[in-house]
Amino acid sequence: MNNLPKEIPIFPLPNFIIFPNSIVPLNIFERRYIEMINDCMKGNRIFGVIQPKDNKTNKPGLYQIGCAGKITSFNETDDGRYLIVVSGLSRFRILNENETNKLYRKVSVDFKEFSNDFKSEITESIDEDDFNNILNDFKILFDRQGYLINWNEFQKNDFAQTINTLSMASPFSTEEKQILLESKSLEQRKNKLNQILSLYLSDRFKNKTIQ
Repeated sequence: MNNLPKEIPIFPLPNFIIFPNSIVPLNIFERRYIEMINDCMKGNRIFGVIQPKDNKTNKPGLYQIGCAGKITSFNETDDGRYLIVVSGLSRFRILNENETNKLYRKVSVDFKEFSNDFKSEITESIDEDDFNNILNDFKILFDRQGYLINWNEFQKNDFAQTINTLSMASPFSTEEKQILLESKSLEQRKNKLNQILSLYLSDRFKNKTIQ
């Protein structure tokens, strides 16, 4: 944790989160984020993924908690896009936004609040029935949404990896995904996830959001 930078560039993405130890592909095409990736590749290859509170302006307000990731794979396409793979490192809290002459934004961050992100999450404390119930609820939800999921792949993952991956891929709202990201522990995330899934699978669901 001590090796993580105190200032990082940020990539605001609506309705998109990453978790520590997750691996996600990203397609970079906007000029400002092409510049950001160029600068990252010259340095420590670390930037922050964070959700904007709205997507109506060029510089939207941001949630205070995001997740830092490190570029582990980089390819440039013939049309100038960057196809990268990012490995999640740790969540962070924004302390303040810094002035910069770059096209992208930079923030000062603190990782201390999330020191447990560098420890393996203990899956033994999660009941196997809870895991299977959540997995079955996700299967129902994704089937309703028309998602095509290779469920056999999830059998290779532990509980934390499965829950985090499904949370990232889910059709949940920005607010609901932020709640899952900010959960202090795997147990808390599991409980919040159960609430959200129950709401989505309820016949009475009408654009409600878990608080």
